[in-house]
Amino acid sequence: MRVVRVALVLVLLAGAGAAWLALEINRLWHEPLNIPAAGYRLQVAPGASLRTVARTLGQDGVIAHPELLVLFGRIEGADARIKLGEYALNPGLTGPGLLSMLEEGDVVQYQVTLPEGITLAQALARLARAEGLVSVLESAEDPRLYELVAGYPHPEGLFFPDSYQFTRGDSDLDILARAHRRMRDVLAQEWAGRAGELPLETPYEALILASIVERETGVAAERETIAGVFVRRLQRRMRLQTDPTVIYGLGAQYNGNLKRAHLADDANPYNTYRHHGLPPTPIALPGRAAIHAALHPAAGNSLYFVARGDGSHAFSATLAEHNRAVRKYQLKRRKDYRSSPETH
Repeated sequence: MRVVRVALVLVLLAGAGAAWLALEINRLWHEPLNIPAAGYRLQVAPGASLRTVARTLGQDGVIAHPELLVLFGRIEGADARIKLGEYALNPGLTGPGLLSMLEEGDVVQYQVTLPEGITLAQALARLARAEGLVSVLESAEDPRLYELVAGYPHPEGLFFPDSYQFTRGDSDLDILARAHRRMRDVLAQEWAGRAGELPLETPYEALILASIVERETGVAAERETIAGVFVRRLQRRMRLQTDPTVIYGLGAQYNGNLKRAHLADDANPYNTYRHHGLPPTPIALPGRAAIHAALHPAAGNSLYFVARGDGSHAFSATLAEHNRAVRKYQLKRRKDYRSSPETH
């Protein structure tokens, strides 16, 4: 009988010990991790296991008991479902919270913005400066870009300017692939609803005109009016005579000073002072508003415009009116004069 009582006591003690141990493990599991006030960035590489993650966190002092992350991961079946990527761990995070983040793939999201009116080269420069984004493209002439926009003569202008989110490890080519799909969709939608009797035969020609409109004005209310001038000039077989196309064609040769020799250069295929019709390609990344304007030009009789120096323009129906406006706004330029939107 005494042996039975001793055995019973031992069983009770063992049970109490197991219960205490379970409570202690649960307490440790739910304790906040040792995360610095500035936070901690965890990178889960392709092929990394939950044990690898736990080991890294243990070595960095973030988790006091790495084995608990592995244990609960197995219990909950999350060890086979963790997602790769970069995670931002902030003070107050517990073991269950961390495991949930890894299982749901709650990774850090970055954002890069491609403004309306920049060139493809400027877009690539912005992408190269974006934190977390991998640069794989060498230039705007990279063969992978031509492959991406197969069917078009050049990649310029074929990427929709917008803000794009990405995760660490994505590439500039990934972003531009998304931007190209977006541009194709927007262009198709706008082309389908275009006004009638336009001197534009294809959506690509509309994109070219839209890029010129985008570069000519930073005043939203002027876009349709600018487009109207260009559409009427195209309909009358008049040269477009627009500075931004010439400047684009000069490329690195342009130093901020557009000279008469540049305007007289027949060798520049983008010189709309010498060549009729649209330039060979877009000259920038136009936004939806500029595309819409190119396909819905304002009615009117103006055939000329000149920059006032504040980003807006004075419009004229005759050459005589235009020359008077040129004398007024061009010959007495203000100190902060600018003829077109600024790009960076």
